[in-house]
Amino acid sequence: MTRKRAELCAWLVGAMAAMSASGASAVTLAEDADTACKGLIGGADAVKIDSATLQAPSPLAVAERGPTPSGRITPANPGFCKVLGHIDPIDPKAPPIKFQVNLPVEWNGRSVQYGGGGFNGVLITGLGLPPAYPFDKPSPLARGFVTYGTDSGHESKPGEPPQVFALNDEAFENFAHRAYKKVRDASVALMERAYGKKPEKMYFMGSSEGGREGLTMAQRYPDDFDGIFARVPVINWVGLQHAGTRSGLVTMGEGWINPAQVKLFADAVRTACDKADGSDKTLVHDPVACKAVFKVETLRCEAGKAGDQCLTEAQIKAVSTLHGTYKFPFVLANDLDDYPGWGVSGEDTPAFGPTGGWSAWWLGSAPPAQPPAPNNGIAWIYGAGGIQYVFARDPKLDVTTYKVEDHKARLLEVSKLMDSTDPDLGRFRGRGGRLIVLEHMADYAQSPYAGIRYFESVERKLGKAETAEFARLYTAPGVDHVGSGAPANVDMLSALVDWVEKGKAPGDLEVTEQKVESPSFAVTRALPLCRWPAWPHYKSGPVTEAASFTCAP
Repeated sequence: MTRKRAELCAWLVGAMAAMSASGASAVTLAEDADTACKGLIGGADAVKIDSATLQAPSPLAVAERGPTPSGRITPANPGFCKVLGHIDPIDPKAPPIKFQVNLPVEWNGRSVQYGGGGFNGVLITGLGLPPAYPFDKPSPLARGFVTYGTDSGHESKPGEPPQVFALNDEAFENFAHRAYKKVRDASVALMERAYGKKPEKMYFMGSSEGGREGLTMAQRYPDDFDGIFARVPVINWVGLQHAGTRSGLVTMGEGWINPAQVKLFADAVRTACDKADGSDKTLVHDPVACKAVFKVETLRCEAGKAGDQCLTEAQIKAVSTLHGTYKFPFVLANDLDDYPGWGVSGEDTPAFGPTGGWSAWWLGSAPPAQPPAPNNGIAWIYGAGGIQYVFARDPKLDVTTYKVEDHKARLLEVSKLMDSTDPDLGRFRGRGGRLIVLEHMADYAQSPYAGIRYFESVERKLGKAETAEFARLYTAPGVDHVGSGAPANVDMLSALVDWVEKGKAPGDLEVTEQKVESPSFAVTRALPLCRWPAWPHYKSGPVTEAASFTCAP
């Protein structure tokens, strides 16, 4: 990093920390921060602090490669005390819950808990950018927040399916909800030890599994957080595992769709729906309306023919299965007995790890194998493994023979633990909590319609006007699960802080798409981020600018 860039980063960190601290009481770790930090080591009860080390300020760094665009960025951070700890299990056969807490030398009185992803099993450090965060903004830690995260009570091992931990009851319950509560409480105690007071405001930010964790906290522990941001939350968890597995099963053999046919399908969707929003931009701005009018049957091959320019009956059946509702033969938690199908648009978003459309999540680069292979779609790897280790609890099970009726008791048990679909957020609302949910409409890891349906169930339970007092749902067209494919970056932390602490409720916002090139992280295009049920409608002007659009149903 050049001296000029280093000075710029230092200035930004200092300026943002000062601005952020203005709304809460700033506290310094101690005159001798190193001694104060080391003094946190130890513990007499189940919570143990294994190490505490004062870290020097560090500059911004951008890696050439990463699993996601934001994953390539290591933000500049200030001096802080890095605390690593664990919480002992009750069952000696269960793993401990590991956690990391980052205590800035200059604290603004707030904290942010980071959620996990997938089946977790990796320590969430709290040092990166939170979900949807603009690449050019100082990190929460740089703004003076205490940040922290956990591995949720198990550690994934190379070469081992990520669901193995679920064979232990305590480990699975920790993954469901207990780990996040325990680490939250341990972190509050640590802040009180370090600074002499508890945090004034507490926030939670999570995406995917981490989004489910955020909604879990609002539902199970409504007194614990002041503001929660849940991006693409996998809330109907049991339904997702089964729907994802079903969508994989139907692509075995002749149902599998090759990359050329994926592009064929995506082009057909754009041709059918892009013009409807008044813009020539190759982005479907109203995917809900598009799904209602687009018919996969228009791509059917003529009798006796096949090839890259059409879909066979088996492939049309596969697409219809993906788009269709998955129905259970019995009712799960919170009176749900189904999982909504996936939508349209973004099918051909290039695959790279968890980034991408059909090829990343649904189809992979080869038809589903049993047991799942690394080149299969992630949904099949997750779903089939979930069937084996979570529901059937038989690692050798042939998933093609699995029947939900044979495992009803276990499904009900898991649904009660994992399905964060309770619409009664009255207590969270009553104590002043604020919630923002963001769904990506080209998400093939989980159906965005699950989150939309959940939000609408909250409105039915509490009333639309009452829900609007404390909760927002936003929908981003064209964006995949991790934030690629269309404008997706927005500072939801500031939106939550303004709402919680200043009473400034967010309206329609703006999302940007940025180059992963420091230090400017130039914006390449922007769109309005509309409150559900509105979508961006083109008015006039450059299609790369948010001002060229307006939000309307």
